[in-house]
Amino acid sequence: MKIHTFGAAKDITGSAMIDFPVEETFVKVKDLKSLLFQKYPDLVNLPSLAISVNLFYASEETMVNKHDEVALIPPVSGG
Repeated sequence: MKIHTFGAAKDITGSAMIDFPVEETFVKVKDLKSLLFQKYPDLVNLPSLAISVNLFYASEETMVNKHDEVALIPPVSGG
């Protein structure tokens, strides 16, 4: 699964795009987050981490296909 990263998530993963292996064709967002936290433990320290799937914010129960466009969106600030 290819995952776009932004801001602090990009800093933590070390790349704007990570190729993240998932064993199953479909996985829930909450399970994907758990796998990401295992590989990149510093993601847990972010105050929040939104996941988008195919350009829409996803809930914890959203099913993700390994061919979907996925992005990690950390908190942002600015004016």
